Amino acid sequence: MKLYADGAHPEQMISLNSDSRISGFTTNPSLMKASGVTDYEMFARDVLWKIRAKPVSLEVFADEFDEMERQARIIAAWGANVYVKIPITNTRGESSIPLIERLSVAGVKVNVTAIFTATQAIDAGRVLTGAPAIISIFAGRIADAGRDPTGLCRSLKYQRGINVELLWASTRELINIKQAEECGCDIITVPNDLLKKLPLIGKDLTEYSLETVRMFHEDAKASGFSL
Repeated sequence: MKLYADGAHPEQMISLNSDSRISGFTTNPSLMKASGVTDYEMFARDVLWKIRAKPVSLEVFADEFDEMERQARIIAAWGANVYVKIPITNTRGESSIPLIERLSVAGVKVNVTAIFTATQAIDAGRVLTGAPAIISIFAGRIADAGRDPTGLCRSLKYQRGINVELLWASTRELINIKQAEECGCDIITVPNDLLKKLPLIGKDLTEYSLETVRMFHEDAKASGFSL
């Protein structure tokens, strides 16, 4: 399973490009807003100037399908490694499937995003018959709603074309990496704060317990607590 870094800080993305554990990158308008990006094209071109071999997913930000398509074709032209993220619907709940099909057949690498249901995923997979593509299951947000996303991911393992990869998105914990792999996902996106915790995978739990106790003790001393 491939590990993609999820974020919108150009310096961090470019730095992670040299990390052999990272196979690609994803971002979205909300992450870009949070990191202070104000010029979409400048941000994207700065990143793509340095990241040329690994896939980079960049999202359209229009709400009308004609404008989505125009933006998608512009973004796709910025690099052979670019995947264009198309939300499964617009803000009115209208399906993006016809647009996704047109782009796929035209050779645009599409990352269908904001997938929450099996119907959405199957509909997208049915029309992604052209260029390499990604279906992004928002597993973390599904879990936020009190539902187990692993069943959905397992059910989709064999319900996609050979050109389509299944991605576990909105990762919350490192355990999600194991879950995604066991479900048959091809990719998992991991935010920068979780990437820093990767060395913890496989850590001895007795040692981890002792480190935690020591941390509590040292913090109590530093706070000057007394009774």
